[in-house]
Amino acid sequence: MLSLTDSIRISSPFSDTRLTFLSHSGNKTNRRQPTLVRNRPRISCPQRKNICRCSRTEQPQRRKHRPTKTDDEKGIDPVGFLSKYGITHKDFAQFLRERYKSLKDLKDEILTRHFSLKEMSSGYELLGMHRNMQHRVDFLEWAPGARYCALIGDFNGWSTTDNCAREGHFGHDDYGYWFIILEDKLRQGEEPDKLYFQQYNYADDYDKGDTGITVEEIFKKANDEYWEPGEDRFIKSRYEAAAKLYEEMFGPNGPQTEEELEEMPDAATRYKAWKEQHKNDPERNLPSYDVIDNGKEYDIFNIIGDPESFKKFRMKQPPIAYWLETKKGRKGWLQKYMPALPHGSKYRMYFNTPNGPLERVPAWATFVIPEQALAVHWEPPPEYAYKWKNKQPVRPKSLRIYECHVGISGQEPKVSSFNDFISKVLPHIKEAGYNAVQIIGVVEHKDYFTVGYRVTNFYAVSSRYGTPDDFKRLVDEAHGLGLLVFLEIVHSYAAADEMVGLSLFDGTNDCYFHTGKRGHHKFWGTRMFKYGDPDVLHFLLSNLNWWVEEYHVDGFHFHSLSSMLYTHNGFASFTGDMDEYCNQYVDKEALLYLILANEILHALHPNVITIAEDATLYPGLCDPTSQGGLGFDYFANLSASEMWLALLENTPDHEWCMSKIVSTLVGDRQNTDKMLLYAENHNQSISGGRSFAEILIGNSSGRSSISHESLLRGCSLHKMIRLITSTIGGHAYLNFMGNEFGHPKRVEFPMSSNNFSFSLANRRWDLLENDVHYQLFAFDKDMMDLDKNGRLLSRGLANIHHVNDTTMVISYLRGPDLFVFNFHPVNSYERYTIGVEEAGEYHVALNTDEKKYGGRGLLGHDQNVQRTISRRADGMRFCLEVPLPSRSGIQVDPDSKSMITLVVKVLHIVTQRKGSGLPLIQSILWLFREEKAPTTADEFVRVAEEMAEEKELQGFASQTVDKAQDAMKEATKTTDYNFESVKESFKVSWERELS
Repeated sequence: MLSLTDSIRISSPFSDTRLTFLSHSGNKTNRRQPTLVRNRPRISCPQRKNICRCSRTEQPQRRKHRPTKTDDEKGIDPVGFLSKYGITHKDFAQFLRERYKSLKDLKDEILTRHFSLKEMSSGYELLGMHRNMQHRVDFLEWAPGARYCALIGDFNGWSTTDNCAREGHFGHDDYGYWFIILEDKLRQGEEPDKLYFQQYNYADDYDKGDTGITVEEIFKKANDEYWEPGEDRFIKSRYEAAAKLYEEMFGPNGPQTEEELEEMPDAATRYKAWKEQHKNDPERNLPSYDVIDNGKEYDIFNIIGDPESFKKFRMKQPPIAYWLETKKGRKGWLQKYMPALPHGSKYRMYFNTPNGPLERVPAWATFVIPEQALAVHWEPPPEYAYKWKNKQPVRPKSLRIYECHVGISGQEPKVSSFNDFISKVLPHIKEAGYNAVQIIGVVEHKDYFTVGYRVTNFYAVSSRYGTPDDFKRLVDEAHGLGLLVFLEIVHSYAAADEMVGLSLFDGTNDCYFHTGKRGHHKFWGTRMFKYGDPDVLHFLLSNLNWWVEEYHVDGFHFHSLSSMLYTHNGFASFTGDMDEYCNQYVDKEALLYLILANEILHALHPNVITIAEDATLYPGLCDPTSQGGLGFDYFANLSASEMWLALLENTPDHEWCMSKIVSTLVGDRQNTDKMLLYAENHNQSISGGRSFAEILIGNSSGRSSISHESLLRGCSLHKMIRLITSTIGGHAYLNFMGNEFGHPKRVEFPMSSNNFSFSLANRRWDLLENDVHYQLFAFDKDMMDLDKNGRLLSRGLANIHHVNDTTMVISYLRGPDLFVFNFHPVNSYERYTIGVEEAGEYHVALNTDEKKYGGRGLLGHDQNVQRTISRRADGMRFCLEVPLPSRSGIQVDPDSKSMITLVVKVLHIVTQRKGSGLPLIQSILWLFREEKAPTTADEFVRVAEEMAEEKELQGFASQTVDKAQDAMKEATKTTDYNFESVKESFKVSWERELS
């Protein structure tokens, strides 16, 4: 070890001169003076070779320091999706890079106040009203502009002083979070708990503490179970360290007497006394070594160093937790205390602000009565609290979404309840073939006529439909039927209500929202969130996590993103230029919120599905956040429904443009697989418009008030529009409640303009007994079966190979299925030529013109099967000549006989793939064995590759050649082809792959 005066010699490789730094402790400045010292012994150290370089270019160049990416940043490219789509806009690329830097800064700011993003998005665990185990209720609320905070309600006679936050940091922190404790009231004749840390179990009637055991007995039990006999006698006393410190500070004759410090004999004295006391004990009770006699003091390091003691130490169980041993049950709590805030209590917050006193419904309240501007404390007894029964369904590869509103779901002129919806609507959704329910208007809102889009209380289900437990039951029953449950979440704006909403929550104008014009929606009168505030992000991100954790919802439909993404609320004209997505009107803070929302949701709940509703189609909506996208799973194509509505209302049938229909439905083909399509959703029926059925067949419920031709036209177009919209693109389709059977009337919520009438705020389920509406429902059900049984929507993009504006015919292939539509109002075609890829027989599987669907039934049974012609058409090697009645659409499937040729093609492709291996062939066999409809050869192999890693194929590892042949034979059924030659080809290909 060098002292402060020792010299430190540094050897120079070029001479015998060494620099010695002498540190002089006497120098107050402690400066080290360099001194030249010659001819002293050199410290041996490796020397570098001296190399003379004549030019500057040969000199060793100093590398510039480049910051390396952390593990979290690896694989992140802020502009990654631009190259994917061939976008080369420099300003937008720079905007994405700056946005990513802002995202990193925002996360850093969040992590200065929260341990992790998970904790940041779990604010509901602390904020709001929560029962504490120590016989009290804790309340936490954010109101940075308030000077005084109290809880008022029927539980304290609406007193503004009985239950208030304490002064200073005991009542609120620097960020404006107010903390209030409501102590349970001791019943008359009962004594307070002896233990200040006494806890209660509110879920079970009895717990360990109800046995009457005392704290002294618990500690004795803990010592007896943890320590071996006498082991605690030679462990240091917990007072020894304090006594030693006291003696060092005050000396042996300090101000305190020995009696006050208690007698604390040292370890050696205690050990010798114990050894004398146990001299006749068996050896197993003695320590493995003589602690004091060896001159060692027994502590944790001795335990680790001694093998025998270490072994004993490792085998020990942790000491019992005394606070758990003293915890008492619910009955003991109710016997001693009266709840400070009983279940069902009504309450509000009272603030004193610079502008005077005000009252508010808490922002984190979970049950609210908006008409009375009151929050309700929801804490039902354990026997009445809802208990979950069903697991959440597995996330499907395609979505068939049934959009609905609980309040108008009944037939009676009233507000329907969650329980009504469970008993009447959920079974219908399941029967109709949908696999997801999207509910609008569930989050609490003051005004019923707003359909739930002006949210006032973001953590509460609407009390007009039922209780929080009723909604849990709805979600649970839906899961039991195999249905996912999505919420339409409105985080793009909020209601402007003050008493029951968030506006001017703490008396200031900038608590949750922007100030000035930016804080108000340009047209709707709603308030705009301040997404750059960490506390607002805390509120919104926790809200998303709350609905998933508390109510087990499976996903969210983010409403009206264009309102939040732009300061003009999306009402400016868009030309599609990239500058419009990165100019001064873009709200970067809103974009960061959406990125965080998707990152956190998908990290905490990988199966959650997020859907974006953005009329401007912001670039990167459905691309990963690691590649510069916003991270949504799907985006809604809003243009399709607007196009159909414009055609039905403003354009004669013979002037419909097929090219425009296709381009609108397909949209940007680079994102088609992430697209959610619908012919009409709630907007057409609710937002002052009319449903397609009302436009096409009127608002009557029978045939008598409409001509037969008009009825045929209306029903035909209704079916064709829905069929082409659901099958031409995207992995998701949506339908609004009642439109599947052609509900003839619009929706109009009760409001002052209609004298608060409920006549149009319901659904006419009785119309399903009517021929027309039942036939439309039967068609929609069979249309859903295309995906339910045939996995239609989960296939790749449609191959649109025939669009003719003159004949008004559209044709495309979705996998192996051929769809042909004739929109011409008059012309029918007996033999219309359509190209196909695979030769063989094709049969009509779905026909909009069938009589059972309300059609004319012009196709005979002999026309349902068509054989390909060896002639090129539409860029394909073969063609079909199909009969096409006017205003009709058909779906044509390849017959199983054509599979023989496909088998050989598939196996040929497989054998050309390097490293495809056994799993790929197993998946191919599985597809054939299960009679899954094959696609073209390339598409078939692609699907098989996706399935090769699925667990359900693991059982096929022992497939043999004979079993493979049997599987193929079973799939192909009977055939006129030479099966033996195909069989031999199959065998050769199989053996070649295995080799």
